[in-house]
Amino acid sequence: MRRMWLAVPLMLIMLLTLTLPVFMGGSSAYAAENKTGSVYIIPVDKPIEQGLGKFMERGFKEAEAMGAGLIVLDINTPGGRVDTAEALGTLIKESPVQTVAFVRGDAASAGSFLALNADKIVMSPGSMIGAAAMVDSSGKHVDDPKLVAFWKSKMQGAAEKSGRNPDIAAGMADVNVVVEMPEINKTKQKGEIIALSAEEALKVGYADHISSTPEEAAAWLGYGNNDVFTMERTTAENISTFLTNPVVMTVLLFLGIAGVVIEMIVPGFGVPGIVGIVSFVLYFSGNYIAGFAGAETWILFTVGLIMMILEMFIPSFGILGILGSIALVAGVVRAAYDTSDAFVSLGIAFAAALVVIAIVAIVFKDRGVWKRFILSDRMTADKGYSSATERKELLGMQGISLTPLRPAGTALFNGERVDVVTDGGFIPVDTPIIVVKAEGTRIVVQQALPV
Repeated sequence: MRRMWLAVPLMLIMLLTLTLPVFMGGSSAYAAENKTGSVYIIPVDKPIEQGLGKFMERGFKEAEAMGAGLIVLDINTPGGRVDTAEALGTLIKESPVQTVAFVRGDAASAGSFLALNADKIVMSPGSMIGAAAMVDSSGKHVDDPKLVAFWKSKMQGAAEKSGRNPDIAAGMADVNVVVEMPEINKTKQKGEIIALSAEEALKVGYADHISSTPEEAAAWLGYGNNDVFTMERTTAENISTFLTNPVVMTVLLFLGIAGVVIEMIVPGFGVPGIVGIVSFVLYFSGNYIAGFAGAETWILFTVGLIMMILEMFIPSFGILGILGSIALVAGVVRAAYDTSDAFVSLGIAFAAALVVIAIVAIVFKDRGVWKRFILSDRMTADKGYSSATERKELLGMQGISLTPLRPAGTALFNGERVDVVTDGGFIPVDTPIIVVKAEGTRIVVQQALPV
């Protein structure tokens, strides 16, 4: 009996020993588990558009190829295109490599959608997640019910995938919903939008941990800091980022338009044409590397430029010029990330180029292409021009009229028949005559006086 009583405390001690790690679990459980594999950090610090999409796709491929154990998305973005965010969300959630979104600054708008698609969310102190309502190019909220419903469903689906409250995701995307958040004693009313601080996100389950650096986030998940790689942008990607800046794009378009047109209307300089072509090449190359432009933009631009040149030499009643202008504008606009920004840049560049072109045309009016279409030289006899063969050798020569001259007719001079006229009088046939004037083909004669 005593042995049984002694066995009970022993069993209790063993049970407590086995269950102790369970009670000590929670958010620190990841730190207790050491994991193998390198950590690959991908900066998400640009607006979400095709350029960032290409960059992130390259990063995921490199991380998978090197056998990384964890991908850290270092997020600080104002958001961007919905279609690009949707594609990147699929890329993140279908990645065979574990992902964690480290929100360094703002995971706003489409940035919050990317974070919600990661396996875990870690936020830094002072960071923010949310404010994901759709806006147009002017910054106004989109009120199209279909578009809002579509985006809200995407946000809710991303939240549900990782076990988060989908109502909060709806409140981030739709200004018209009401959301109760008792964990932080807040209620989101109509007309408001949800944007959570790091502490608030942790309380409502939209953050799993708070860390100051991506390396700390990786360590919390059990990865060491001895094998950490940060993805760097290539030289081409950095150049592309510079060239796709709206101000730089406007300058390139200005130089391109002004240079090419000046070279066409004032040929022979070479420099304006070279500057114009190089500017257009830089414009399209920057957008092509960024992933905004495809091969069709180069084709549209080239065809448009050729049509504009042909219009100057082939009469087409303006058809070639109109088609060329449409192709040029379409190529420039399609190459840009945002069509509205592209139209603004093109308008500013065109207006500025027009002023410069007008000044150059006035200054170099004597060398303009229009000189090819205007006859400025006088074709006079002193310059060697003659409208007909001169018959000066007939002046003073005597002959005989072969026909009556009334006053025109035909005469014979040294065996040559010549059309002649009198100075107004009548001369009968077979009458001796003498040439008194020879003005081109007009040979004036009068009756010869008897010797």
